[in-house]
Parts: sequence; structure tokens; C-alpha cells
Amino acid sequence: MSLNIIEQFYQQYFHATLSEQASVAQQALNPDVKWCVAHPVNDLNGPEAAHTSFLSPLVTAMPDVERRPMIVMNGEFEGRTWYNSTGYFVGTFEQPLFGIPATGKTLYLRYTEMVCVENDQITESYMIPDFIDAMNQSRVNPLRKSLGHEGLIPSPATADGIQTSDACEEYSAKSGQLVHDMLACLGRFDGKDLYSMDLENYWHKDFMWYGPAGIGTTRGIKGFRNHHQAPFVFAFPDRSVDIELNFLAKNDYVSAGGWPHMHGTHTGHSGWLGLAPTGKNIELRVMDIWRREGDLLKENWVAIDIVHILLQLGYDVFGQMKEQLEGPNYA
Repeated sequence: MSLNIIEQFYQQYFHATLSEQASVAQQALNPDVKWCVAHPVNDLNGPEAAHTSFLSPLVTAMPDVERRPMIVMNGEFEGRTWYNSTGYFVGTFEQPLFGIPATGKTLYLRYTEMVCVENDQITESYMIPDFIDAMNQSRVNPLRKSLGHEGLIPSPATADGIQTSDACEEYSAKSGQLVHDMLACLGRFDGKDLYSMDLENYWHKDFMWYGPAGIGTTRGIKGFRNHHQAPFVFAFPDRSVDIELNFLAKNDYVSAGGWPHMHGTHTGHSGWLGLAPTGKNIELRVMDIWRREGDLLKENWVAIDIVHILLQLGYDVFGQMKEQLEGPNYA
């Protein structure tokens, strides 16, 4: 398999010496690159900021880190080339990562990203690493346990997530339309009844929803409703998907997301993530990758910057973790 420019960059960066890493970033990233990573990194500008504020800390934490993508799809959106992917950064967790204590064991840091490439340089990169899952692996997660299953997320059941073949335009368009129709269905929630969204028309009965730590993985429509959808939509009854970075459809795979991708007001008493309603209007950074099987959606890999959401609701996950580790006077 030939590597795309993003995977080439990470391989070169991870294998470079400490003195070479900044130069590797300068060569692969556009001078005005917009480099955005989930909280606590957030929005960065320029190769130097990407190097010093995310890439170098990642390599310091896991000196033998490697990238293991499970799904990679590329396509054109509004005249620009995007690569959307999900997988894991894997390495020995030897030094703290943004305050998450090292374990000396293997760390699987899940990531989902959307990257724009123009003139053989990365011009925009948006990534949601699952820092809460990293906290789980270090046993320092201050949140309550996920309602869904926690643990490693599998690659596609069909083992074809690395999309290197050409896309069939007609087939891809059908996949994209299925997702558009499903999202429109989710938008028909009447604020009272989950069955106002007829998910059976779009999702396989054994649909797998691979959510982030804090929510977890669910199986089937019933599992999805019980372990994620009900707490979420009742917590944010006015939620709306209003911004798209891109929307790609390639054969059986479809991906979409935004930075932010959704907005909503936290008014419901559903106990989402164990929280009482705050009445605050927030933005949500969200990315999705779906796999179609026949006429229905069979798998969905979901990334949500939950740490950023909770910060807007007044709960500092990293601060709470640090307080538990060091005591209330750590500041």
C-alpha cells in the first residue's frame, strides 16, 4: 500500500531525531497551516506551533510511537482534497501526555481526523484524540463510567477501511445519500419521543456505534438509544448540525464533521455524562465515519471532543484529573 502524504509525514516525523523534527514539520506543513487538536491543545497556527504544542509532546510521551490507521478515505469537497481517517497512535507510555500520567505500558491513543492537502502540503488538520480513553488506560479518568462498552475500537468488519481503490461514483453517491437521509431523520426529533426518528429505515439491526470514552460503544438501535441517543438528545433537545468541514462518500464509506459541527443548549434533565442541566449553549466538535452494508448503515466510528464540551459546561476534566492526582491545592 502506498502511503498518502499525511501518513508519510507522520512516519518521517516519528523517525526523525529531536533536532530534525521541526524541519520535517516545516517541510510537510504549509507555512499558514491551521492545526487543530481536541482540548487541551485546541487551535494552532503554523508548523512551529503544531510541532511544539502537539507533535513533540506526543513523541516525548511515547518515544516509540507509530500511527496505525484503520480507515482512510480521500475525496474532493468544494474543490479541495481531503483525507478523513481514524485509527490509533500506539507506543510505550513513558512520559506524561498533557498531564495524563505515564504507565510504562502500551498506550492506544485513538484519533479521528480531517486533513486538507493542497500543492503537496498539509494546509488544514483537525484531529480529535480520545484523551478520556487515555485517562482510562492510566486509571485517572474523573468522569463516571461510560454507559456503553469501553475499550479498543475495532477496524471495519470487512477489513477494507484503507480505501486505495478508485471510487465508483454512482455507488458512492448512493452511500452519501443514505447518510444525508439518516441525518435528516435524526433532525426530526420532536423533543419528546425517540421513535419520532425512524432509525430502522437507515441502520442495520446489529448496527455498531463506536463512540468515544465517556459514552462508549453500543450495539443495535436499542443499545444506541439506551446508551447514547436518549441521554444526549434529551440533554440538548435543540441541537443542530450546522457546519461541515467536508462531506466525503467513497464506495461503502462516508465521513463528515466540523470544528465545530453542532450547537445545542444544555437544558434537559437526562443526566448526560452524569451532569445536571446548565442552560448553556455550546458548540460541539464532532467527526463521523460510516460504513454502509447493502441498503443500510452497519458501522459508525464517532469522535466527539467531550473534554471541550464539558469545559463549556463548567467542568474541567484535565483540572479535575490533576486535582485528584495532586490534591485540591495543585494550582
